[in-house]
Amino acid sequence: MPFGPLEIGIVLLIVLVVFGPKRLPDLGRSLGSGMREFKDSITGNHKDEDDDGPSKLTAAAKADEPDEAAKRPAS
Repeated sequence: MPFGPLEIGIVLLIVLVVFGPKRLPDLGRSLGSGMREFKDSITGNHKDEDDDGPSKLTAAAKADEPDEAAKRPAS
């Protein structure tokens, strides 16, 4: 039982009413990202960020944090 253009239009209209026009781009983006991750997991194409080493943002964030010893009160 394939879906015709009328059924697809009705489903899209219901999705528009439920989620609203402001959330539809985010919903589509997250759906596409999820489909891409699923496809990559099936085909074995993994993009591991840990293989590249620590990112520049992580290193910069750690440089801005004070030492753990400095956070502890003196006894």
